[in-house]
Amino acid sequence: MPTNPLLATDGLPLFDQIRPEHVVPAIDELLADSEAALEAVVAPDFPADWKALSLRLECTTERLSRAWSAVSHLNGVADTPELRAAYNAVLPKVTDFWTRLGSDERLYAKYKAIDKASLNDEQRQALANGIRNFVLGGAELQGAARERYAAIQERQAELGQKFSENALDATDAFAYYAKQDELDGVPEDVVHAARAAAVTEGKDGYKLTLKMPSYLPVMQFGRNRDLRQRLYRAYVTRASDQAPPEFRKFDNSANVREILALRREEAQLLGYRNFGEVSVVPKMADSPEQVVKFLRELAAKARPHAEKDVADMREFAARKLGLQDPQAWDWSYIGERLKEDRYAFSEQEVKQYFTAPKVLAGLFKIIETLFEVEIRRDSAPVWHPSVEFYRIERHGELVGQFYLDPAARNGKRGGAWMDDVRARWLRPDNGRLQTPVAHLVCNFAEGVDGKPPLLTHDDVITLFHESGHGLHHMLTRVNERDVSGINGVEWDAVELPSQFMENFCWEWSVLRHMAAHVDTGEPLPRALFDRMLAAKNFQSGLATLRQVEFALFDMLLHTDHDPANDFMPLLDQVRAEVAVLKAPPFSRTAHTFSHIFAGGYAAGYYSYKWAEVLSADAYAAFEETAAPDGSPSVETGRKYRQAILEAGGSRPAMESFKAFRGREPSIDALLRHQGMA
Repeated sequence: MPTNPLLATDGLPLFDQIRPEHVVPAIDELLADSEAALEAVVAPDFPADWKALSLRLECTTERLSRAWSAVSHLNGVADTPELRAAYNAVLPKVTDFWTRLGSDERLYAKYKAIDKASLNDEQRQALANGIRNFVLGGAELQGAARERYAAIQERQAELGQKFSENALDATDAFAYYAKQDELDGVPEDVVHAARAAAVTEGKDGYKLTLKMPSYLPVMQFGRNRDLRQRLYRAYVTRASDQAPPEFRKFDNSANVREILALRREEAQLLGYRNFGEVSVVPKMADSPEQVVKFLRELAAKARPHAEKDVADMREFAARKLGLQDPQAWDWSYIGERLKEDRYAFSEQEVKQYFTAPKVLAGLFKIIETLFEVEIRRDSAPVWHPSVEFYRIERHGELVGQFYLDPAARNGKRGGAWMDDVRARWLRPDNGRLQTPVAHLVCNFAEGVDGKPPLLTHDDVITLFHESGHGLHHMLTRVNERDVSGINGVEWDAVELPSQFMENFCWEWSVLRHMAAHVDTGEPLPRALFDRMLAAKNFQSGLATLRQVEFALFDMLLHTDHDPANDFMPLLDQVRAEVAVLKAPPFSRTAHTFSHIFAGGYAAGYYSYKWAEVLSADAYAAFEETAAPDGSPSVETGRKYRQAILEAGGSRPAMESFKAFRGREPSIDALLRHQGMA
């Protein structure tokens, strides 16, 4: 066993042993190996043969990928100053290597010379993707243009990391120690957690933060308007020029401007007018114009519903809450109170029935039933005591494994995501099948007073969403690494399996198996579920417009916007066009928009709504074939698994969709599911 745990890439990552001091020597060694492999395969006498290239180059660079993936993962879930320094020390070197590999004209020539007739279908798809990626990676650039392209990639990687660090640090830096009388209406478990956090620090009062399990319940339930305003302002000015002076060191304004300028320059080097055009090349959408048209049409359909949502809230606020002129920090509170009034239940009431262990058991039950697998606890080295590890089997055969990291904590970036640890691959070096492994990461509140963690229904939906990504990665039957699981899937189709799984959170036949009261163990009452279901599309118009606002801003930012100009006027323009609830002038949501500035969704945030059309239509097949009690059809599950999940990226997403539905997708199911038909 190597003394450096990052060099042990044969099995699962040794997360419990990896230390910051391991990062630089391990990555340097693996980079040197990868450099040697690259030089070997581009030699004139090396054959232009798929298997030979895979054996010499892919097997070597995969070791680098696996080690760097482990470091990047720890950087996202267990950040420390020492790890951050080590990560940033090697980031330029790693970026430089992948940029050079993806633009190497000698390697590009080798792949172009491969005899396609010698390949199977999976390999042909991987080769086609690879050649396209070489072109997008600058392989056809020469001289100064090639050097500039490489410099742009390195600088963008630095800026994306800095953007992410600022967003995390700005979130972690804020704390407000509230007095007990300020917390009127805030849920009891949130109050307990806030008090425990203050006690841990030896402070008086109740520690409130900008992490979702603390922030959101205050905004939804806290009756103290001044407290809501204080937290709201802190939240929407994070990492911006509008933050309090002591937090302006985290301002992302300059990072955003430089990222946008570099993306525009990159696009023009590659022969495109703007980065939006580059972004859609490997996606289902044909052009940025098609995306903008889709978003504006969706906004037009949602707008009347959103306007009614706001009118209802204004009327209710004036009549029941004495709020004649609601402000931005009031809307979540008004919406929650209106939902309670209209549907006779609150999120807080529902939350008592969703304990994390029970929800997880229910999630596993639907996965096992629908996709004909078994999920079992497994063991692996982990980075935090709250992380769990599982294996998926079918007929006793290992299919895949995954880590589940559910809890919010300092040093862990916000949000939820799925990431791959390794892909399914019939390895050319030993002929053995490598099974896929995934990370499922969430940010839920921890349990208090010895009770299990309680999840909101939104948390439940988030867990199902990320598990959908995980299933896409782990249930693949494709043996070619570059197109197995989520690899090679068009970015605007990659959300199909995740959003598909969300639908089960609204099915009684599924939900009743995963809900029991935290104190009494009583099952979720059917009457309460029916009220939840009645409220399912509560403010769906507003929610749709919010997503369209983000997506339209993203695409226009990467097409029409001149990076030399301030980006805030564009955000104001998009809000004026789309939003029915106006944001205050100090709001700076772009400054923490990590999806597009640090997360791979640049000119691609529209993918969520685009894929929602696909996922709603796919789920409609289950509605059409459900049993009388609402239980989903195993036959339909098998067909979906084989057409969508098992195919991975081995063919275009539209082909997979048509293999399942027998036709192209329609927007009708989405509008119906969201009460906007």
